[in-house]
Amino acid sequence: MFLRAISLLLALSTCAGGQTAPAPQQTVTEKQAVLWEKLAARINEIDRNLDGVVGVAILDLSSGRAFLLHADDMFPQASSIKIAVLAELYHQAQESGPKDAKLTDLYTVQSSDLVPDSDIMGGLTPGVTRITNRDLATMMVAVSDNSATNVLIDRVGMKNVNDLMASLGLTHTLLRRKMMDIQAASQGRENISTPREMMTVLEDIYNGKVLNKAMTEDFFKMLSTHKESFLPRLLPDSVRIANKPGELEAVRNDSGIVFVPNRPYVICVMTTYLRNERAGEDAISRISEAAYQTFDRLGRGSEYGRVVSPDNSTP
Repeated sequence: MFLRAISLLLALSTCAGGQTAPAPQQTVTEKQAVLWEKLAARINEIDRNLDGVVGVAILDLSSGRAFLLHADDMFPQASSIKIAVLAELYHQAQESGPKDAKLTDLYTVQSSDLVPDSDIMGGLTPGVTRITNRDLATMMVAVSDNSATNVLIDRVGMKNVNDLMASLGLTHTLLRRKMMDIQAASQGRENISTPREMMTVLEDIYNGKVLNKAMTEDFFKMLSTHKESFLPRLLPDSVRIANKPGELEAVRNDSGIVFVPNRPYVICVMTTYLRNERAGEDAISRISEAAYQTFDRLGRGSEYGRVVSPDNSTP
């Protein structure tokens, strides 16, 4: 009996020693974290290879998870600051006070308002053509018309734009000059923001913290107007993007929301000190492509990552 007991104990010991404890099952969150790690690696590689400075803020509007790179550094905004101007226009239109700008307010084109890079306004008839603030906003967003932007800045008030940003806790998003004001720019009065703050502007508007539902929908409809920009360049044509790019010498930016089905996200990419501006544009497009590929999989996949396409009959 004693020998049999000893043999049994030895057998159990050998069996236990010869097996490896099963690895804990990888959780869904951990699986998705791997995608984020790979996205971060791709963005960091693009950053290393760019001869310039890049800042990135990407926010998953479904989970709240974010990727940040130099996200609190201040960058010249160029035309991307027009997002803030558009936000204040819609904010005033919603408030509808006696001194607030309305989307339907009329403006008569004046030759004194024309500045360079005004492809649409410059072709209208001064003293005759009358358009609404919403028309001006469309020009500002779709073709980045600088004259239309300057008229809107006068109508909503530069201080009011900055006050709106401050009310959202954004102290580094500042409209400090009109478009094409070279003298102001040479004095250091640049329009600035950070990737994190521009991300927050778009997040707050998306979440209804700035505008009501109807105004929010119209704001993003306006910002989704087709335009030449960097974020969409490598994405499918069917993807809706509400964004505003910006260009200055040695500066390229683009900020917006990409409405991937089931997984919309904010993406703000800013570059400055560029040796080659085309390289900056390409960096923004490749970062955008990497983000889209990540969120497209998250949006189409099950909680375990299985993608089932409509025409997929695989069991």
